[in-house]
Amino acid sequence: MSASSLVMPTAAMAASLNEQADTIAIATRPKILFFDVNETLLDLTEMKTIVGQALNGRSDLLSLWFTTMLQYSLVTTASGQYEHFGNIGAAALQMVAANNGISISEEDARKTIVNSLQALPPHPDVIPALQRLKSMGYTLVSFTNSSNAGVKKQFEFAGLTDFFDHRLSVEDIGKFKPFRDTYDWAARTMNAKPEECMLIAAHGWDVAGALWAGWRAAFISRPGQQLFPLAATPEIIESDLGKVAKILTRLK
Repeated sequence: MSASSLVMPTAAMAASLNEQADTIAIATRPKILFFDVNETLLDLTEMKTIVGQALNGRSDLLSLWFTTMLQYSLVTTASGQYEHFGNIGAAALQMVAANNGISISEEDARKTIVNSLQALPPHPDVIPALQRLKSMGYTLVSFTNSSNAGVKKQFEFAGLTDFFDHRLSVEDIGKFKPFRDTYDWAARTMNAKPEECMLIAAHGWDVAGALWAGWRAAFISRPGQQLFPLAATPEIIESDLGKVAKILTRLK
C-alpha cells in the first residue's frame, strides 16, 4: 500500500464517527428509568439556606456538611449498619458545627434536616420532562437514599407522586447507594436485567455506582456537580432533565 493511498481522518470525519458512535450507544430504549431524587429532581437551594442558618450563617460550610453526610452514609453501610439518611445528615451537621465552634443539639439538628428535606420544590425542568417521558410509556421509578416515609412526603409536597410507577428506598435493603448490592437489588425488584436499567442522576458518585453495576446512566450536570473522571462516561450528559427526556423520547 502506497503512502498516497492512506487517508488521514479530518476533524469533520472524526466528528461524524463520534456522532455515529453516540447514536449506536443510545440506540435502544431502556426498560426502566430510575431517578435519583435529592438535587436531581428536587431543588436543594432552600434546604441549604436553612442549614446555613443553623450553622450561624456559615454558608461556606455547606459543601463540607453535604460531603460529611455522604461519607458517613458510606461508613454505616460498610460497617453493616443502617440509619435513616436524614438522621445521618443531622449527625453530620452536629459534627461540622462542633468543629467550627457552633453548638447544635441532636433534636435541633434532626428538626433542621428532616423538616427542610420534606419541603423541597422540583427544579423547573422536572415536571414537563416527567410528563413527556410518562406520555411515551416509560416506566418511571424513584430510587433514593431517603427513607420511604421521607420520599413519600417529599413527592407529596413537590407534586411528583403521580408520575412514578414505583418508589424505591435504600431503607428496604439497608445499604446506601453507591454500593453495588443496592443497584442489583433495585434491578431485581423491578424484574429487570442491569443493562435494561438506566439511572438518571445529578451526582457523579451515583452515576459511577450505576455504571459499575452494569446499568446505563444519564447525568444531569446541575450547578456544582461533576462526573467522576475515573468512572466510565455515561451515554447521556445534559444540563437539565428536559434535554435528557428529549433524547430518550426518540428511542425505539
